[in-house]
Amino acid sequence: MTSPADLPLFDRLNAALPQTQCTRCGYPNCAAYAQAIAGDNAFTNQCPPGGLEGVERLAAITGRPAQWLNPANGAEGPRAIAVIDEAWCIGCTLCIKACPTDAILGSIKMMHTVIEAYCTGCELCVPVCPVDCISLENVTGTRTGWAAWSQADADLARDRYEFNRTRRQLDKNENDKRLRDLAQAKFSDLAKHSKITDPEILDRKRAIIEAAMARARTKRGPA
Repeated sequence: MTSPADLPLFDRLNAALPQTQCTRCGYPNCAAYAQAIAGDNAFTNQCPPGGLEGVERLAAITGRPAQWLNPANGAEGPRAIAVIDEAWCIGCTLCIKACPTDAILGSIKMMHTVIEAYCTGCELCVPVCPVDCISLENVTGTRTGWAAWSQADADLARDRYEFNRTRRQLDKNENDKRLRDLAQAKFSDLAKHSKITDPEILDRKRAIIEAAMARARTKRGPA
């Protein structure tokens, strides 16, 4: 059985992060921050949700001396969850798109609500709301950092973030394929989908489109 000490440095660092995916460390997600630390490109004191205990965990894993949390990245604080003022919500879905753990439920022009158990308090939904109807509510009182967060919370947040990324990539791939199929259908019967009737001009247009599609396939790589 593999012990935690036998895992690669990146895996140990990533497992020691709270997985809030808040980006306050300066990286797009917790995994990217862990990778930067592992590559000696980032300090271990850039994660406000982990607080001082989090800094000590990361320092112990890397063998570096522990430092104070860098104030440029934010301050250690209690766990908060997002709360949507449903009376003001206009159903724009911008907060849903910003949420890294799919913790916001709703649809276009319909009232949104936060699923508390899945909210990491990352705050990413707050600045995107055009009507300023999202606030943060302290749910752990005076407990801060890892005292306000558990390993089970972190594991759940990481699983939901990875599912969120996979789902969005699948949605993108499906939409890209739909657009490619539509373009191919029009290209296959260019005369029907073009106002140009001159065969010579149509041939030149077909050659230009075909070359563009070939470049796109090369850039996209194997299907």
